Amino acid sequence: MLMLVDCSNCRTQLQLPPGAKSIRCALCLAVTRIAQPRDVVAPVHPPAYLSSTSSNNYNSNYDHSYQAPLPPQLQVPSSYVLPRQPASVNGQRRAVICGISYTGSRNQLKGCVNDANCMKYMLINNFKFPESSIIMLTEEEKDPLRRPTKHNIRMAMYWLVQGCQPGDSLVFHFSGHGSQQRNYNGDEIDGYDETICPVDFETQGMIIDDEINATIVNPLPHGVKLHSIIDACHSGTVLDLPYLCRMDRTGKYAWEDHRPKSGVWKGTNGGEVISFSGCDDDQTSADTSALSKVTSTGAMTFSFIQAIERGNANTYGDILTAMRSTIRKTDGGLGGGAVSSLLSLLLTGGSLGSGMKQEPQLTSNESFDVYKKVFSI
Repeated sequence: MLMLVDCSNCRTQLQLPPGAKSIRCALCLAVTRIAQPRDVVAPVHPPAYLSSTSSNNYNSNYDHSYQAPLPPQLQVPSSYVLPRQPASVNGQRRAVICGISYTGSRNQLKGCVNDANCMKYMLINNFKFPESSIIMLTEEEKDPLRRPTKHNIRMAMYWLVQGCQPGDSLVFHFSGHGSQQRNYNGDEIDGYDETICPVDFETQGMIIDDEINATIVNPLPHGVKLHSIIDACHSGTVLDLPYLCRMDRTGKYAWEDHRPKSGVWKGTNGGEVISFSGCDDDQTSADTSALSKVTSTGAMTFSFIQAIERGNANTYGDILTAMRSTIRKTDGGLGGGAVSSLLSLLLTGGSLGSGMKQEPQLTSNESFDVYKKVFSI
């Protein structure tokens, strides 16, 4: 079991590997030293650069397997418990945006970094998110700790919800590969966990829906709202939320109950989570230039932003139907593409079938009238 400690500089929650005497924060680069539980934890600010040698040594010692949240009976020492995020987070709005192209690999995509940049632009200009409250994780980032590795995505998700309070609005956007793997704890209706693929997933593994739910959904307190936009294959229930809005092509819908039969709670701690995803769990999402006509984008991200830009975002139902309509009009030019389909086949050991269509999905921690609930970030 890893010990959870707070970064002594930015308060991000960090997972301390067994026996480690210090840990470097992936976000602010400060080093938190760990001595005895009662000792004072002092920040050490590193130089502007981080040597590749020290970074590699750290990653080799890090346990990349999923760790369950710390049980209530194992409390973090009081000396590590620090107050709410510093003022630089700007309190009310914050976002984590991941765009992964897997450059130079057999799984390379073209439009995911474009998706990330467009999402950032929209949040800043349409919804007044301060740029300083947005963490970008792409392969274009010069800081090695802002690359979309498994460890960095994990730390960014912890940062997103750390110290959130009533009135806060959070956004998690991911554009990249998604997949499935067999579920062994019985909490999936179809028998598969959904996953997102970090840039280093071939060596460090994928991030499964159980971990995403435990990190950014389960701890969310009353009065806090989280919107998730996941543009990836097999992403329908990738946040493991209790309810999925099953909508037909006429716009009629019914909420499906996806709560595990085991009784494990997959909702929040009183907060609100609504997720738009690129496709159903058994579908693939397109990386295409058929929509923008100019450059490659994720079909889901493009249609989501377009719905907002064109005024088709009064309600959640309006957005979902607008997104589906946009993608449906270009169905012939979409499809998962050779890379997406091959990746899915290799990772799941499944059959791709034929004529698979991409239909964006809506999930939530609670059911509601999608045509009456006003969309707001």
